[in-house]
Formats: sequence, C-alpha cells, structure tokens
Amino acid sequence: MALPIMQKATAVWLVDNTTLTFKQVADFTGLHDLEVQGIADGEVAQGIKGFDPIVNNQLTAEEIKRCEENPKAKLQLKHNPAAEGEQKRKGPRYTPLSKRQDRPAAIAWLVKFHPELTDGQVSKLVGTTKPTIQSIRDRTHWNIANIQPVDPVALGMCKQGELDAAVAKAVAKKAKDGEALTDDEKLRLMSTDESLASEPKVPAAMEGLENFTFSDTTEDKPEREDDLPDADSLFNLPKGGDDDEDED
Repeated sequence: MALPIMQKATAVWLVDNTTLTFKQVADFTGLHDLEVQGIADGEVAQGIKGFDPIVNNQLTAEEIKRCEENPKAKLQLKHNPAAEGEQKRKGPRYTPLSKRQDRPAAIAWLVKFHPELTDGQVSKLVGTTKPTIQSIRDRTHWNIANIQPVDPVALGMCKQGELDAAVAKAVAKKAKDGEALTDDEKLRLMSTDESLASEPKVPAAMEGLENFTFSDTTEDKPEREDDLPDADSLFNLPKGGDDDEDED
C-alpha cells in the first residue's frame, strides 16, 4: 500500500483535525495503533507540526468525511499522476553517468577473473545489460580493442562483499550441479586467514642477523693487508741481461 509523505506529521494533523479512529489513521500513515494513540495523548510526536494532507494533495475532504461516517472504511491516498513509476523497479542497479564509461572495463574484469558468474549476476553487480556482457564475452564489442579489465570494486561500482557473495553463490551452484571446482575457484572461496595460512611465511623481521658480517659467510678469510705483496715490487724485477755480462 502506498503511504503519504511525512507519515507522522500527517497523523498528527488527522488526529487533531478529524474524528477518524486510531486504526484508520494508523492504516493510512503506516504507523502502529498505539503510536497514533500516543500522538492523541501527547506522549508521541511532541513538537511535530501537523502536515495537512488535503492542502498537499494527498487526501480530499470528501474522502475524510466518508471515513468519518464509517469507522470500518479505510482512507484511500489520492492518486497523483506525477508519482507514477517512482516505485522501486526490478532490474540492473543504477550506474551514475560519471561511471558508465568504466562499465565495460568492469564487465571485462568479471568475465576474465570470474567466468563462473552468470550474465544475470554480472548485470546486477555493475548495472548493465546481458547483450553488452555477451558482446564482451565474445569480444564483439565495438570498443573491445581499448577495453582494459579493471576491478569493479576499485571503480566503486559494487562492494567487495557483494562480489564475494555472488562468486560464492555461483561456485556453490556449480558444485551442486556436480561440476568439479578448479583450484582458482577453491582459492576464491577461501577466507583471508585460510589464504594467508596456505602461503609460505616470510620472516617479519631480520631476526638473528644483527651481528652478521661478511666474514661469517666465507670459509677462506682474506689475508691481512700487511701480508699482501707490494704492487711496485711486482713490476721492479731484476734484469737478466746484467747478470749475463758479469759472468763473461
């Protein structure tokens, strides 16, 4: 049932200005009977100014009079043609204009890294249509050469929890149908703790290396600098020709 705007303020006005029963007011405004009774007793909605539903085109005086004469009758909200189509519609989520240009990149990422997702799930996550998804799957999209996969969570098109829930649901359905899970799918279903536990641990600190020196890792330690031959002595060798002349 459609409800009037400013329900509590409308209830305040109806209680103060009509002889409608508490139940009639409660049914029309979506409040509880006891809450309406609390408004009449001055215990609820203190300080709230009444909102006239007649002036604001939500009720007619004839409708109020009809229900006052018949306590079992229910108030009918006045039809407002301008409000048509404002009910929550079913279908893909709305994507802001500023992010619509990023939608193909998000679809490409989901298709590439989560092929188990159905077109319907991808459509709900990023707010697109099935023909667009299919064109990216088939690489027949008009701009496929320039589309680079980007995580839709990073683009702000869906939440990480929504993506995880969709993937878990798709993989669970696949397992229920008797299809074997791949290693990638098993990894995606791991919790963060499980995923970290499966990775080789890397020491968080260089413990035990505070007193590390290069000499500790070599078996043959270099000689002292004093024991090394002088470079000049290697080039100033005695000449053999002089010795031969002395012998003659």
